[in-house]
Amino acid sequence: MTARVVLLVTSPRLPAGLLTAAAWDVVRANPVFAGAESELTTAVRVAGAEVTVLGDGSRVDADARPVDPDARPVDPDARPVEALLAAAAEHGTAVWLAGPSGDETLARELGLRLAREPGLAELELMYGSWDPPGARLLDAVAVMDRLLSPGGDPWKREQTHATLARFLLEECYEAYDAIGAGDLAALREELGDVLLQVVLHARLAEELPEDERWSVDDVAGGLVDKMVRRNPHVFAGAQAGTVEEITASWEEIKKAEKARDSVLDGIALSQPALALTEKILERAARAGLDVPQPEATDAETRLGASLLAIVAQSRAAGLDAEAALRRAALAYADAVRAAEREVSDNVSGSDLV
Repeated sequence: MTARVVLLVTSPRLPAGLLTAAAWDVVRANPVFAGAESELTTAVRVAGAEVTVLGDGSRVDADARPVDPDARPVDPDARPVEALLAAAAEHGTAVWLAGPSGDETLARELGLRLAREPGLAELELMYGSWDPPGARLLDAVAVMDRLLSPGGDPWKREQTHATLARFLLEECYEAYDAIGAGDLAALREELGDVLLQVVLHARLAEELPEDERWSVDDVAGGLVDKMVRRNPHVFAGAQAGTVEEITASWEEIKKAEKARDSVLDGIALSQPALALTEKILERAARAGLDVPQPEATDAETRLGASLLAIVAQSRAAGLDAEAALRRAALAYADAVRAAEREVSDNVSGSDLV
């Protein structure tokens, strides 16, 4: 029977003892090795298996690791590859509990050794657990906590919700630009920057007085509750109906949640004027209100009334006034740059005469 070495890889973002049945079978039935004491080595020992900690092949300071009374004595000069191959030859199988980074150095060394001497053992990669969807969000929260904790980033520690407000808008606009450009790679990056702002604001909120404090879990929990509540056709067995009916149901649920006095309540008043105008017109139309425009009394209000009328006309035609003006402005910007280049070329050409 061919000896084998099993590299057992687990997700560092899940509880240490949450392993597959196959992983538990292999660690309970065979000698197990690891590079350092960890929650995983403790969980395996609690389950009745023995774990020998060898280090990473270089000298290890045993005093730097938690002391486990059930651990085998640590040989700071032990070579993991040799120990694994010897155990596999003696017992048929030896298991290595990979650390959070996957222990690529050991895996590479072991792979090269077995490539040179294939008769020694077979190398098997086994996943004892996998990252769940969204697992890297936990990393984002952990990194932000490090940055905002003592010894972290001084700039971030000095920020407040107010000082960061403009950055949140800027990142959203940059994501909007990526969408407009059809650049999906840029969109992924910009959405990461938007997420950074969310995680940063949430971490700052953890420093508030106790009666005002909240965290990223509160943000995510509120979002989950809201999405479940506002989508009864998905989560509560309600009849889905048409998209229009689902939208109307969404609005009714929002109205019941917010107890708003006006159809305009909840509109973000700081958004660009054209988008704000379109939102107000949309809400008024949805409520069945036909409200005349304010009377113009001077040049500025006449201009405002004219712009409002243009937005109303564009909305009636199914057009997006904000997007249309943005495209026109960017096209004009391209024309300005072309004119600048032409002037520069003419000046350079005249210098040569």
